[in-house]
Amino acid sequence: MFFDTFFLRNDEIFLKLDKYIDQDLEKKWAATYQFKICLVCGETEVGLCDFRVGNTEKLYFLGNIGYKVFEQYRGNYFAGKACILLLDLARKHEMKYLYITCNPDNYASRKTCEYAGGILESIIDLPTDNEMYLKGEMQKCIYRFNLS
Repeated sequence: MFFDTFFLRNDEIFLKLDKYIDQDLEKKWAATYQFKICLVCGETEVGLCDFRVGNTEKLYFLGNIGYKVFEQYRGNYFAGKACILLLDLARKHEMKYLYITCNPDNYASRKTCEYAGGILESIIDLPTDNEMYLKGEMQKCIYRFNLS
């Protein structure tokens, strides 16, 4: 189910919906909202983020939220602020919790998860049949966000 995303804003940034992708049960893909992270003042695009709906084994390893801030805008907590906004969208989907994952050596992403209120649940070894493992990633930090 798709929700309007007009409310995903604060005094500094807003999330501009770029694309909504329906769930594909055959491919085991979650419904996904893709956004541009934009400054309220001037509507400058500073990064990208997405929200994947649901709680599945695949999303446990991949995470429900992904983000990227363009290099010249890093250091302003834009990814963390976007994550905080997306928590409200997850609540609209009646999710009780969600995960954000990152590589253990990605300290900027770990800091983002902590800024947004995530709790490091564990650092896990990826299953050997996982797509990320097959691309060379071995471990993930699993940050849990309780939404209720």
